[in-house]
Amino acid sequence: MSNDNGGLRDAVGRKGTFWQSMKAVAWSFFGVRRSAEYEKDVSQLNPVHVVIAGIVGAVLFIVLLLVLVNWVLSSGVAK
Repeated sequence: MSNDNGGLRDAVGRKGTFWQSMKAVAWSFFGVRRSAEYEKDVSQLNPVHVVIAGIVGAVLFIVLLLVLVNWVLSSGVAK
């Protein structure tokens, strides 16, 4: 069994920006993505950026849900 870290090093060295990773994660949360755009993301984005963007996106989604629930409960609509 060979230990091939060259592929990982190449992937981490990609030139995609963090903002591009955030956009790709946002589109994946929404659930729509063209296959051509997906292939472009796979070849350009840094996987570390994608993981961090995914965590940031998940935290933002949870915070948004908490704010929405608190707003609905405080408005008196849900009695």
